[in-house]
Amino acid sequence: MNRAGRLTILAALVVLAFAASLGAGKQGLPWGHDAATAIIIELRLPRALLGLLIGAMLGMSGAVMQGFLRNPLADPGVVGVSSSAALGAVAVILYVGAGSLGVFAGAMAGALAAMALLVALTWRGADPVAFVLAGTVLASLAGALTAFLIAIAPNPYAVASVLDWLMGALTDRGLADVARAAPPILVGLLLLATTGRALDALALGEGAARSLGVDLVRVQALVVLGTGLGVGAGVAATGVVGFVGLVVPHLLRPLFGHRPSDLLPSALGGAVLLLVADCLCRLAPGASEVRLGVAMALIGAPFFLILLLRRRGQAWI
Repeated sequence: MNRAGRLTILAALVVLAFAASLGAGKQGLPWGHDAATAIIIELRLPRALLGLLIGAMLGMSGAVMQGFLRNPLADPGVVGVSSSAALGAVAVILYVGAGSLGVFAGAMAGALAAMALLVALTWRGADPVAFVLAGTVLASLAGALTAFLIAIAPNPYAVASVLDWLMGALTDRGLADVARAAPPILVGLLLLATTGRALDALALGEGAARSLGVDLVRVQALVVLGTGLGVGAGVAATGVVGFVGLVVPHLLRPLFGHRPSDLLPSALGGAVLLLVADCLCRLAPGASEVRLGVAMALIGAPFFLILLLRRRGQAWI
C-alpha cells in the first residue's frame, strides 16, 4: 500500500476513535432523551476535542523532537516545557486558588518562561547536546520547585487537588477549555509542520544541513516555540500526560519510513492513541475513572523497556 493509502487509513482511525470517544462511558446514553444530547455536547464533545488536539500535538512534537535531536528516545518532555507548565499551574492552585482560567494562565506562563529560558541558554547555536542539557536543567528545576511548593502548601485539600491534576485527565473539561487550548496548539502544530525538510537535511549531519542552506538556529527556534506553545497548552488544559510523543513515532516508522518528514503523520497517530486510551480509562472497572496520565504511563513504560531491550547492543538509527 502506498503512503496515501496509509494516511487515509490513519485518518479513518482518527474519525473512528473520535466517534468512540463520544459514545464511551460507564453508563449508556439515554438515547431519545434531551439528556443524551446534553451529555454529548457538554461533557463528551469537549473531552474528545481535547484528546484529538493534545494527542496530535504530542505525537507530532515527539516526531519532530526525535528528528531534531537525532535520538529515537527523545520526547517533548526533554525541553522542560511540561514540567514548567505544571509548576505554573501548581503555584496557582496552591497559592491563588483561581478557577480553570487561572490555572490555564499559570500553566501557560510557566511554559512561556521555560521557552524564554531555553532560548536564552541555547541562542548561540543549534547544538543538540546543549539543547538537551538545557532542557534537562529546566525540567529538573521545575520538578524540584513543584515538589517544594507542595511540601510547604498550607492547605491539604489544595494539595489533593494538585496531585489529582498532575496525574492528567480529560475529565470535567468543557468547551471553554477547548477554546483556550485550541489556538496555541494549532499554532504549535503549524510551526512544527514546517520543519520537515530541514530535519531531513539535519539527519545527514549539521555540516551537510548548513551546506544545503538550512538555518539551524531558525529550526531550533521553530522547535522550541512550536513545542512550547502546543505542549504548554496541553498541560494547561489537562495536566501532565506523557509517553505519547515517544511511542507514536516508533509505531509509525515501519509504515511511513525513518525520515523525520515521513513521521509528521504522528499527529494523527497521537490523536488515535490518546482518544483510545481515554476511552479505556472510562471503561475500566471501578467506581471512578483511571487517570489518563496513569494509563499512558502504564502503556508507555513497558513500550520504553521493550524498545531498550530490542536496541541493546545496536547502533541508534
